[in-house]
Amino acid sequence: MTHSDAPTTAFAWTALGGDPRLLPRLSTVVRSGALEARLPVRELARASVGACALAAAELGARRAGLSEVSEVRVDDGAVATAFVSERHLLVDGRAPVTFAPLSRFWRTADGWVRTHANYPHHRARLLGALGLPDGASAEAVAGCLAERPAVEVEDAVYAAGGLAVALRTPEEWARHEQGAAVAGQPLVERGALGSAVPRRLPPLAGDPLSPAAGLRVLDLTRVIAGPVATRTLALLGADVLRVDPPGLPELADQHTDTGFGKRSATLDLTAGRHDRQVFEELLASADVVVTGYRPGALDRFGLSAEALAERRPGIVVGQLSAWGAYGPWGGRRGFDSLVQVATGIASIEGSEEKPGALPAQALDHGTGYLLAAGVLRAVTEGLDEGGARFVRPALARTAAWLTAGDGAGRGGAPAEASRSGTTTAASGSAEGPSEGSYSDSGSAEASYGDPAPWLAEADSALGRLRYALPPVSFAGGPGDWSRPPGPWGADSPRWV
Repeated sequence: MTHSDAPTTAFAWTALGGDPRLLPRLSTVVRSGALEARLPVRELARASVGACALAAAELGARRAGLSEVSEVRVDDGAVATAFVSERHLLVDGRAPVTFAPLSRFWRTADGWVRTHANYPHHRARLLGALGLPDGASAEAVAGCLAERPAVEVEDAVYAAGGLAVALRTPEEWARHEQGAAVAGQPLVERGALGSAVPRRLPPLAGDPLSPAAGLRVLDLTRVIAGPVATRTLALLGADVLRVDPPGLPELADQHTDTGFGKRSATLDLTAGRHDRQVFEELLASADVVVTGYRPGALDRFGLSAEALAERRPGIVVGQLSAWGAYGPWGGRRGFDSLVQVATGIASIEGSEEKPGALPAQALDHGTGYLLAAGVLRAVTEGLDEGGARFVRPALARTAAWLTAGDGAGRGGAPAEASRSGTTTAASGSAEGPSEGSYSDSGSAEASYGDPAPWLAEADSALGRLRYALPPVSFAGGPGDWSRPPGPWGADSPRWV
């Protein structure tokens, strides 16, 4: 696949409803060796971050009364480091725990299956579906799976509420009913939900320029993609309050990595009137609600996009899913690693001996930045047009963008995919943008190796943290989060 066939910022920006005339404000620091893979992972990462940074600069210029949108620079080094932020995290020198022993590839009677069992309840459901006792060893699981067909395992584990996906090639996924449903959708679904007066936000001033300052964001997300989106909104000045049910704690290291800039509280919406009333009071003054649970899972709490828009006119609703809210898998749970397996990515990146994986959980991170960009663009549109809005990306749709072999993910890049500056990195420094070069392409002369320039350290209530700096960058914008993460569920459920 050539650079010109890869995902482009221009396509992502147009899919988000962005004005193509702003694309020349974007320049890229190109570094070879960043996120190397058979698929154009570096280009997808660059495009999703670039679209998010441009959306932030656009909103910042609008609120600050600037006549011109700030220049945006996307550095492959910063992007590559941020896309594996969970691997760079250190807590008092300790490396994080990423995948549990039962979250892996397994041979089956006719191929391969991948399971996800990082959470205790998912592990219990996996073992139950296989007829194995709690505490069963990896060897026992391997022996059980080796005797069963992959799709049979996939169906049985999902029926039990667990997570397992059979390995498919891209061709097999294209023939699958869910694959066809995903391919027919835009990169990011977006639209209006009723009418309201145009949104009013106070003007911005100061250094750095924080485009999302004053916005209140209810963060009802988990794992990586959704928390990456809300972590980005927090970087840009939003008051982000993550709310979780008290009996379902997030994995500690995962929460730390994606908790920068936010506060974390717990509320039980099923237990009684008090917590529900507190939540409704939060919602009454929220500007944005971002959800990351499987489609329909929160509807019983009145948290569908339509119900939210009715109770809070003018709200922006971001809804993230693994497979999309359509097709036969529309209500299924999923994670980046599983979407890679179903959509053919693991087949492409693997060998005859074993399936492979991307060099990062790029579907999670890329979709997270697309979601943040969609929210920012929806806020900007609301300043002119009013009305509530929804933004719906899906990991599987991002996967289609990556694997399709063209700039659009289906049907080719748009004509507006034009000429922002491309900077070539040399010996760790960036020269000025070259004139007339393609926005997301270019021949890089230097390699990406040491991530140290894009790492930082800070003290926190959790200990001394080493972490990846945010890759979203524009002239005059913030370079780091205003606060480190704190313990899960330790904050009061109220706005600052």
